[in-house]
Amino acid sequence: MRCLTIRQPWATLIALGEKQFETRSWRTAYRGGLGIHAGMRIDKKICEQEPFRSILAKHGYTAINLPTGVIIALGQLTGCYEVTPEADLREWIKGNEYDFGDYSEGRFAWKLEDVHQLSHPVPAKGRLSLWEHPDLA
Repeated sequence: MRCLTIRQPWATLIALGEKQFETRSWRTAYRGGLGIHAGMRIDKKICEQEPFRSILAKHGYTAINLPTGVIIALGQLTGCYEVTPEADLREWIKGNEYDFGDYSEGRFAWKLEDVHQLSHPVPAKGRLSLWEHPDLA
């Protein structure tokens, strides 16, 4: 299965269903199953800012107990949308979603669906870009 390494707390927000779009500087044509890998780095400063702090706390997380170096969720990558001046972001970005991503012009919003958190995270070394994990189905 293909996987994507994402820094914390963003990876956990996806795993919890609080974030449905992952913003990237690059486009992908890939659609299908996707493992969400929590990278080794945690942005502790952002974890203390709202709405991150409240949402993480609602689920029992702080910057101290976020998982790292593991695949924490599986889902489907169903779309990739370029952020343009003409794009009506309000149609597809709701709630805290705008705060959880970088929707600057020229970036890409990857739509994630059917995401479920793994009860037993899978240890893995992350990589840049999309990468394959042979043991995930």
